[in-house]
Amino acid sequence: MRVRALFPEDADCDGIMSDLSRALGLDPGRLQRAAIADRAWEREWLRDFHAMRFGRRLWVCPHHQRVEDPAAAVVRMDPGLAFGTGTHPTTALCLEWLDAHPPEGGEIVDFGCGSGVLALAALRLGARCASCFDIDPQALIATRDNASANRLGERVRLCESQAQIPHGADLLLANILSGPLVELAPRFADILRPAGFLVLSGLMEPEVPEVTRAYDAWFDMSIFGVRESWVCLWGRRNGRPHN
Repeated sequence: MRVRALFPEDADCDGIMSDLSRALGLDPGRLQRAAIADRAWEREWLRDFHAMRFGRRLWVCPHHQRVEDPAAAVVRMDPGLAFGTGTHPTTALCLEWLDAHPPEGGEIVDFGCGSGVLALAALRLGARCASCFDIDPQALIATRDNASANRLGERVRLCESQAQIPHGADLLLANILSGPLVELAPRFADILRPAGFLVLSGLMEPEVPEVTRAYDAWFDMSIFGVRESWVCLWGRRNGRPHN
């Protein structure tokens, strides 16, 4: 295993390496360090960030590129401080699910919205409106800015707390971690209308049984896709009352 870490330029590198060598029981010669010149890191990433297609017609495209297909549903987005541009397998799987199941006319909840890419993709594919929630204030700022850049701001509702998320949604997407997914199962069942759809990502293959069991009382769950050991689950609200 190789571990890399970044430190500010005024860090005590000699002290850090000495502490690491002692704590990990490693020969100091196996530890390496190098100075990295400061750069505009977002612009550096942008140089290698290109338009990506998910499924048949959904694209996530940086602002400096164009998608020529007139039938394409395009979300314009540059890499930023909030998670989510489609490059990670969990996000890509959710986007592919949306392309395969366009939420036409539906009310969407993007729980753990990050950059807002899932909500914006749902809107591009025909959803009527989207409510976006995240515990990170930076994510809500990024979602607001990205919605505005895509001229979708009027159809996006930012929720600073779970209490602000409206009930009766047609589709809820949650690309978060397995622990919160398990804990939130009753909450998600309460948010969705009968026969509403749920898409869960952010979990790995060994976590599928536990997450599926947590939702069995309210949803008929199945695997949509697996990529690099990450799994996307989806299900439909079965209409049974929850506890």
